Amino acid sequence: MSTSRDTVLARIRSALTDVPAGEEAGRPPVRRDYRFAHVLDDPEAVLDLLAENLADYRARVHRCTEEALPDLLARLLAEHGSRTVAVPPGLPAAWLTAARAEQRPDDGTLTAHRLDTTDSVVTGCVLAVAETGTIVLDGGPGQGRRVLTLVPDHHICVVRADQVVASVPQALPRLDPVRPQTWISGPSATSDIELTRVEGVHGPRTLDVVLVEGHDPRG
Repeated sequence: MSTSRDTVLARIRSALTDVPAGEEAGRPPVRRDYRFAHVLDDPEAVLDLLAENLADYRARVHRCTEEALPDLLARLLAEHGSRTVAVPPGLPAAWLTAARAEQRPDDGTLTAHRLDTTDSVVTGCVLAVAETGTIVLDGGPGQGRRVLTLVPDHHICVVRADQVVASVPQALPRLDPVRPQTWISGPSATSDIELTRVEGVHGPRTLDVVLVEGHDPRG
């Protein structure tokens, strides 16, 4: 007697009878002749678009040079009233040389409770997407564990100009698909309850993004 499984497999075999020779069943070639970005190939225009879209998502955007970065980070921490700051492994030491906040380096042992009493976190990123105003973290050097950017109420993310791409199709080939990725567009927010926007529900209430133009600040 034929089982349901036999029936399903028979239907699959029947559906695959017209697969052209040399083409892997179930994997037809994908046309990729679409436009990969909607902005001109102008680095300055791409940076401007990223800044505009980040601000539209209510992130606070700052632009500076490599040399001015330590002073800017110190000022942002001071303006937020931060007395403590979480530091992921691999964060360039020079970034926080001017900061007066107590630094809490994370070697994987900072607990959620400890992070809940930490005012801010400073990280880098793996890249940023201008057209969507999105920052991508993958846990690489200077980014740390995902919990570091979810528990503290204030996140400062440093983005180098050479990490910015125009579009998602340009971003995906630069990402490692086996790494844990977090895509951030503005501070954490929800409008689930009566369409009232509430920030800080699933992550930091305040997101400062620093766009660093020029050479890699890690030297």
